[in-house]
Amino acid sequence: MISDKNANAMKWLLRREFWEHKGSMFWAPLIVGTLLVALLGSLVTYGLMTRGIPAWVTINGQPQPHANLDTVLPENTKNMIARMATTIYMGASAPLLLVLAVVVFYYCLGALHDERRDRSILFWKSLPVSDRMTVLSKAIMATVVAPAITIVIAVAASLLLLFIASITLGVLGLNLFTMVLASPDLYLSPLRLAALLPVYVVWALPSVGWLLLVSSWAKSKPILWAVGVPVGALVAIKWINASLEGVYGLFGLTLTLEHYASDVVARILGGIVPGIWFTFQGGLSAAIHPTRNGMDLSGLVPQSYMSLAGPDAWIGVAMGVAMLYGAVRMRRWRDEG
Repeated sequence: MISDKNANAMKWLLRREFWEHKGSMFWAPLIVGTLLVALLGSLVTYGLMTRGIPAWVTINGQPQPHANLDTVLPENTKNMIARMATTIYMGASAPLLLVLAVVVFYYCLGALHDERRDRSILFWKSLPVSDRMTVLSKAIMATVVAPAITIVIAVAASLLLLFIASITLGVLGLNLFTMVLASPDLYLSPLRLAALLPVYVVWALPSVGWLLLVSSWAKSKPILWAVGVPVGALVAIKWINASLEGVYGLFGLTLTLEHYASDVVARILGGIVPGIWFTFQGGLSAAIHPTRNGMDLSGLVPQSYMSLAGPDAWIGVAMGVAMLYGAVRMRRWRDEG
């Protein structure tokens, strides 16, 4: 069990990390989300101002005034449009998930390196906080706090975009607000996204562990070490593999390059990308199925948690924990600038 003293120390460490990196943790996704909403709103406004609204719409070969769409369209058609909108509206937050990967990558690289570079580590080590708690707080920020903030902003931005789309359809004479608000997917989609956070923590741990380990010992340019070491090893194995195929190809003596690329390089460099676990399960097609009413996302969460049943996820966790332990040890003894 975590003592009250350690819990209080962890709370203040997390607050410190948030305020020191508020620009990347909060403002970066907020600005991107705002730009997404502003861009769509600008496109809709520009389209209405320059092209106007057609006076007549053809339905089943019969021209109908656009103002009467709400009355002439069949209920099942309007329900289908509402279901499609509420099913796919969270897809607008995809750019924010990419921003999350970039934010976590650079945060982890600088988390332990920057405090050695500016010598602030001497001040932090004078406080009654262990190296283990410090490194653990940075790992929690990268795997839990930053994704949680991004999820909240992504949900807010997606809801605003859905609201803009509904307003546009209302201007065209098709009022779907009641059907949109009554759709279960409107409320389930944010819950599905939030439910993926524990899966993200598991799959991101090896990447976070590796990046923090590099940040703890690299004297300069940690990004070159973080990317160069695994990529360089991959190139070396590929060269050795090609040599073995040329010399011993008749005997089938080759290194398992594909296994290394997927289970090592992809895990320690791509684990912070949301949805990386689908690449180990045949892609998103195993969780998302097209239907007559849009996309069926009901299998997204179960399929994601099924990825935790295989050894790949937990081997990565073991690697991540080992590298976090290495980062703790390196921080304890390597405090030079």
